[in-house]
Amino acid sequence: MSLLKDFTLACPLPIHQYPKVLMAHGGGGRLMNQMIEKMFANVFDNDFLKQRHDSAVFNVNKGRMAFTTDSFVVSPLFFPGGDIGELAVNGTVNDLAMSGARPLYLSAGFILEEGLPMETLWKIIQSMNKAAREAGAQIITGDTKVVDHGKGDGIFINTSGVGVIEHPGSIGPSEVQGGDVLILNGDLGRHGMAIMAVREGLEFESAIESDTAPLSGLVLELLSQGVSLHCLRDLTRGGLASALNEIATASGLSLMLEQSAIPVREDVRAACEMLGLDPLYVANEGRFVAFVPAAQVDQTLKIMRAHPQGQGACVVGQVTPQPGSLVTLKSPLGLSRIVDMLSGEQLPRIC
Repeated sequence: MSLLKDFTLACPLPIHQYPKVLMAHGGGGRLMNQMIEKMFANVFDNDFLKQRHDSAVFNVNKGRMAFTTDSFVVSPLFFPGGDIGELAVNGTVNDLAMSGARPLYLSAGFILEEGLPMETLWKIIQSMNKAAREAGAQIITGDTKVVDHGKGDGIFINTSGVGVIEHPGSIGPSEVQGGDVLILNGDLGRHGMAIMAVREGLEFESAIESDTAPLSGLVLELLSQGVSLHCLRDLTRGGLASALNEIATASGLSLMLEQSAIPVREDVRAACEMLGLDPLYVANEGRFVAFVPAAQVDQTLKIMRAHPQGQGACVVGQVTPQPGSLVTLKSPLGLSRIVDMLSGEQLPRIC
């Protein structure tokens, strides 16, 4: 009976408000965060999950490894600038990169819907292979299941990955320090708007293409040149705003963004205004924010701008010395407002 003393049938979520899973529970915002914290993290509680990082870092006989997993359900399967296969590889590679790990091996699990054209599957597999090669990783194991027609939406892909950490430092929210500077590697919102443009049939003078790309090469270059990366976070579902709120909560420190310094392309901004979206919350698949010491900002920008994945690097804010876990945005007029966690689902099926 002692084994059952902590067992309870009571659901820790406010079931009277959300008795069933909503699309918003997968949107990268507050609902998803609450579900993860109160259900998954609460039950599976261990020191690795407490890192609240994109991948779990663990010790082996010699050195450290990183391990992560992600699932991809993007609709449509093909979009300007990429497809679900490329996205599935880059997403997992980038989660490893955010720990400063060199990606080595990936697994790929496929859930295929009966009736999916073989030509479509072949294109996706070729795309995955190309993306893995570009990231310096190999897909070494996998699994395939087929579900009835009408129950799989074409194809869903899960990828898991392991990487080796070759540097002595620790990268994560717990390493963020007051005075750290926030650096983006490029403009925001292109992936989300590329997907939405296809879904909504929007046309612009120039095509908006996804920013999906592997980030491990750029991160490893920064580390090899001695940059002290305190924290890294890729800006996927929930965008920059949700990522910074997660880091502010985990670190206990407040962050301030300069609105005029945040790069957003005019066509992306126009698409966001048309759809009533805030670019700060729109998903990206090749963008990350780096927390670095103020003394290394110039060096970091120089290295990033010399790399294909960091040519648009810029300073967008800093960590303030005050505790409080708040993220604020300072306008060009000097006014400040709180940037909160995304409350619901802004863009479903985005990755």
